[in-house]
Amino acid sequence: MPNLLPFRDYDEKDVLNLFAFSGSLPATKGTLVKIQAGWKATDEMSMLGDVGASFANTVSQRYGVAAQVAVTTTGDTPLGMLLWDIRETDENGELLKFNPRKAAEMQVVLSGQAVPIVTRGTFLYSGVGGTPAAGGTAYAGANGTITASSAGSAVAIGKFLGAKDANDNVTVRINL
Repeated sequence: MPNLLPFRDYDEKDVLNLFAFSGSLPATKGTLVKIQAGWKATDEMSMLGDVGASFANTVSQRYGVAAQVAVTTTGDTPLGMLLWDIRETDENGELLKFNPRKAAEMQVVLSGQAVPIVTRGTFLYSGVGGTPAAGGTAYAGANGTITASSAGSAVAIGKFLGAKDANDNVTVRINL
C-alpha cells in the first residue's frame, strides 16, 4: 500500500483541487490517480445529499465536485498523486462529516469533496515495488503505487533519488 511520508518538497501551483475521488475507501495519500470524469466549468458542483439527518424546516445539503479521479492501474498515465487520505470516519469510527475541523487536522478529505492532487515534487515514499536505485526511473505500478519495474506498459513518472533505506522508504522526484 502506498504511503506518503512527511518529507515533501512541492509548490502549491503544482497542486490541483478540482477532482473528487471515485473508488473504494479509504484511499491513502501517495496513491497515483487518473482522470475518470473530466472537469467542466459549467457543471463543477454536485449535490452529495444531506448529512444523514433530515428535519422539517432545515437544510443540511452537502456539496461536492462533479469531476472525479480513480486509482491508476499498470499502463495508465497518472494525473498526479493524492496528498491527503480519503475516508469517512476517524480512528474511533465517528463520521468526519460531522467534524470538519478534525478532518482538516487529520489531513483527510471526505468522499465527494475536492482532494489535493500533486503533479510535481520530491517526496519520501513508502511502498515502492521493485528495487529502486539512485537515478533510476520511477514508474506507475498497479493499484496506484510507484514501482521501479518497467514491466509491461508501465508509464515513467519520475526518478528515484536514492535506494530504499532500512525502513523501506525511498525519495522520489515525480514530474507528471
